[in-house]
Amino acid sequence: FWLKPFRCRPVGHGPHTSRPLSSSRPSLRAKMARHTKKVGITGKYGTRYGASLRKIVKKYEIQMRARYACAFCGKQSVKRVAGGIWQCTAKTCKKTMAGGCWTLTTGAAATARTTINRLKKL
Repeated sequence: FWLKPFRCRPVGHGPHTSRPLSSSRPSLRAKMARHTKKVGITGKYGTRYGASLRKIVKKYEIQMRARYACAFCGKQSVKRVAGGIWQCTAKTCKKTMAGGCWTLTTGAAATARTTINRLKKL
């Protein structure tokens, strides 16, 4: 089998020809990074792990990185520090609280809270 010789650029392009090199290049705008259409935060995984798993992980990562309302100061400034540890980032508050691993409150915690409040009334 025969290989074609490698050339850096097509013949007829460059500073010593009638056509300038810049006209054959794509614009700089086309080379800039684009936003993802569907994958969002899970774009860092590329094509690995499968679409269904990446979709599940996307849901959790969005919940994890979101800011939540602080129960003490009322500001939308609670951020995740580590798994289950959440901290208010407001200058006046800075409270640290325990919560769910991915969200500030879990469904089970909400159920427990309502049950405790219901039993207190009895």
